[in-house]
Formats: sequence, structure tokens, C-alpha cells
Amino acid sequence: MSVLTYPEAVGVGLLQGVTELFPVSSLGHSILIPALLGGHWKHDLDVSADGSLYLNELVGLHLATALALVVFFRRDWVRVIRGLVTSLTQRRIQTVDQRLAWLIVSATIPVGVAGLALDKLFRTTLGRPVPTALFLALNGIVLFVTEQLRRGGTGRRRAGDTPAGNQDLTPEELSDQRITRMTMRQAMGIGAAQILALLPGISRSGSTISAGIFRGLNHEDSARFAFLLATPVIGGAALLKLPPLLGPAGNGLRGPLLVGSLAAFVAAYLATRYLVRYFENRTLIPFAIYCTLAGLGSLAYFTLG
Repeated sequence: MSVLTYPEAVGVGLLQGVTELFPVSSLGHSILIPALLGGHWKHDLDVSADGSLYLNELVGLHLATALALVVFFRRDWVRVIRGLVTSLTQRRIQTVDQRLAWLIVSATIPVGVAGLALDKLFRTTLGRPVPTALFLALNGIVLFVTEQLRRGGTGRRRAGDTPAGNQDLTPEELSDQRITRMTMRQAMGIGAAQILALLPGISRSGSTISAGIFRGLNHEDSARFAFLLATPVIGGAALLKLPPLLGPAGNGLRGPLLVGSLAAFVAAYLATRYLVRYFENRTLIPFAIYCTLAGLGSLAYFTLG
């Protein structure tokens, strides 16, 4: 059985914290980079190896990422939780906070069900460098196509308009006003896009942001909704993967995992802060180019090298 060293834990934690929020696939990078580095990194950090706890370690680090998202969006989560509680007690969905809460719940259901049913199949069977490189290149193509279709004159930009009479609201509240124009079915469709992230190389945030843009949201609102959706999904997945690490099988791993989690928390917080500002006026194109080139380059290395 592989052993996660402290340098590996810090490296994987920083990598996971950044790539989970950037639309470039954290799982894809966590598979490809150790394989490219070779040596003990390739041996210790192999998702598909028999008896490997690397997948559990990776998903365990997601808990730190989820906590970073909670801290960054703490005011929003207070409003969302309050909206959910008041909606249940008053038996109505009327306010923006109440509607946003139920949109998040609705969007989380599809990926939650699929994750429980398909997680092991997708991540271990396909968790090898060659299919991962293919999916990473495909992720880049999807991001590029999303931007091209958005520029095709379909009228989607109108979704970013500020509702009349709400100029006194904060930018976050204005974003929620726009997001909650969606129906529950549309939110479930966006949430279902996260299922694609079970394929190593396909980005959770990239899939969700792309789906949001297709549904009529602008980049800023799509990213905001994607980050809010990611919090319960990656946090819940992490809690499910932690038990094996807390038992005898986790002996010798808990120290490095804690250090890696601290690194992931800092990296995820800074990545979220950067991306929230980035998507105010920028697009997915740089990430599309990077994923396509990195995926094709990795594919050539593993198949022709």
C-alpha cells in the first residue's frame, strides 16, 4: 500500500485547492501530474492501484476546499440556510433567499444520486493517464464551444441585466436576483452537469459554469452558482470518503492529510477570491486553450513516449 509523504501531501493539497475551482479538473491533474513526474510520486499517487487510498485522500482534501468555500461565501450561506429554514416553517417559496436555497437543493440531487452509484466505476476504472488526458482535452473543447455558442447572438447576454428598482442591493444580492429567475428544472439541469466531473479530466466547475451559460446566466452568475453548488457536493463526498482514513488503514496518513488539507484550504480560498473577480468581465477561453493543449500533450506523452 502506498504511503502519502508530507511533500506529496502539500503538493497534492495545493494542486487540489486550485484546480477544484478553476475549470481545469482537479481529479484529472491529480492523476496526470504524478504520472508525468514518475518515481515515488507515480507509485504513491495512483488512483487505480489495488489497495490504494489515494482516492480517499484526494476526496478527503475536498473537505478543506468545501470549508474554504463556506468561509468565502459565509454571508451567502447564512442567507441560504435562513431561506431554507423559513421556507420549511412557513411552507412557502417566496423570497429570493428561499428560492435560491431550493434551487441549490434541487441542483444537488442529480449529482448526489449519480455519485453514490457511479463514483467507484468512473474514478477507478477510468482513473488512468490515457483516458484522463482524453477527457481533459474534451473538457477544453467543451469550454471553447460554450464560448463560441454564447457569442452566436442567441440573446443569452440579457440574463445578466440588473432588475429594475434594485440598484441599492449588493452585487451578491443582485446576482441572486438573476439566478433565481431560473426554474427548479433548469437548476437541476445545471446540477446534473456536475455528474460529468466523475470522469477524470472533466471539470466540475467548468461543466457547471458552461451549463449555467447555456441556461442564460452570464459568466459571473454562472461561476457564483457553480461555487455555491460545489460546496455541499464536494463536502458531502469528502465526509463519505473519510471513514477509511480514520481507521487502521489510515495510520501514517492522517498527519500528511492534515497538512495537505491546510494547503488545500488556503489554495481554494485564494482561487475562489481570484475567480469571482475574474469572471466579472472575462471568459473561459484561456482555460479552454490550456485544457486542450495539456490534454493532447499528455496523451501524446503517454501513448508515444
